[in-house]
Amino acid sequence: MTKVIGLTGGIGSGKTTIAGFFKQNGVPVYIADDGAKKVMQSAEIINEVKLTFGESLFDNDVLNRPKLAEIVFNNADKLAKLNSIVHPAVKRDFELWLSQHQEYEFVIYESAILFESGRYIECDYIVTVTAPIEIRIERVLKRDNTTRENVLNRMKMQWDDEKRISLSNFVINNSNLKIAEEDVVKILKILKITQNQS
Repeated sequence: MTKVIGLTGGIGSGKTTIAGFFKQNGVPVYIADDGAKKVMQSAEIINEVKLTFGESLFDNDVLNRPKLAEIVFNNADKLAKLNSIVHPAVKRDFELWLSQHQEYEFVIYESAILFESGRYIECDYIVTVTAPIEIRIERVLKRDNTTRENVLNRMKMQWDDEKRISLSNFVINNSNLKIAEEDVVKILKILKITQNQS
């Protein structure tokens, strides 16, 4: 049976880059954020978001994602409401995707909020990606059109590294890409040995 490797880490830790290294090594990758973008285009989810957050977030039924992010990342209650709408739909989408990848030994489920959403309990193994705070902030500022304050607010909404690491099987420090890539290969070797022994 296909084993699910949960891949997580705080904003700016470089999870997607690490996911790419797993993919290069033949492991299919499901990115939860992409799944969320996809399910948020469905009429059912659009209606729920409208009812909860109002029509002003939409322009011709197209969601203004930066505006929504600004609302939820500054308000824990609103973030929880959004998650209660989106998470069940992403879970269904992932289960369908997983059923189409059963010939693989391992798949990656990449999510920034793997622990916060409770989805970690459905993973067979968990890999946490870490990087120093300043590197993370710098990466997000380069990637997103945002402010340092917004990045710090989003960090506050997520678990800290220590808490994540305490529940993880593996940790990848992603401050050096070459070493991080080597770590991915090492982790896969360990997992394959573990699988063969079980």
